[in-house]
Amino acid sequence: MMLKQKIDWSQVRWEDIWPATKDTLTMIGASLLFTVVLGLLIGIILFLTSRKQVLEQPVVYGLLSFVVNILRSVPFVILMILIMPMTKLLTGTTLGVQGTIPPLVVAAAPFFARLVETSLREVDKGVIEAAQAMGASRWDIVRRVLLLEARPGLLAGITITAVTLVSYTAMAGVIGGGGLGDLALRYGYQRFQLSVMIVTVAMLIILVQLLQMVGDHLVRRFSRK
Repeated sequence: MMLKQKIDWSQVRWEDIWPATKDTLTMIGASLLFTVVLGLLIGIILFLTSRKQVLEQPVVYGLLSFVVNILRSVPFVILMILIMPMTKLLTGTTLGVQGTIPPLVVAAAPFFARLVETSLREVDKGVIEAAQAMGASRWDIVRRVLLLEARPGLLAGITITAVTLVSYTAMAGVIGGGGLGDLALRYGYQRFQLSVMIVTVAMLIILVQLLQMVGDHLVRRFSRK
């Protein structure tokens, strides 16, 4: 039905589009910050406790890897519903921007953790062994060797995660998460306002392109260094 109707651009209310865009940016920024901190920690632990690494612990790695895989396997919409009690406990609500950030972090942190683990595995083992031979502590190896050497890969991982969060915020509209996704669902889909759907999709595409351009620029910059 939506495809057959005439596009009425007068239905687009920019006084609704701009606040929705601001809400989407807030959700992405806040959730990305928590995701990077939590995902970086999990990713480092996964790497250090994996086979032939400085803190090799098969049991710890196996359990943590299992939890990460489970969280990555659950579709985001279902995950939002499953952790509603936790979201309510943390933020006092399950709706709007505040109610969307916890499920965004829970969904994206395991994803980013795997990207961190992969980036750290790409660090030349010779560099790590040289640092160990010079008496560097485990913390120094992580801070001054692993994270510095893996910096381009980590930045690329942050970019991928940010783009993924854009799609997650759009899906959050299904349960009243706010932002452009909620606007597209309530007006573009439920009220058959195709013009609103087109504008919200265009805004999301522009946002993804900007994030990708900034991320690619940072990766190129630090790769040269």
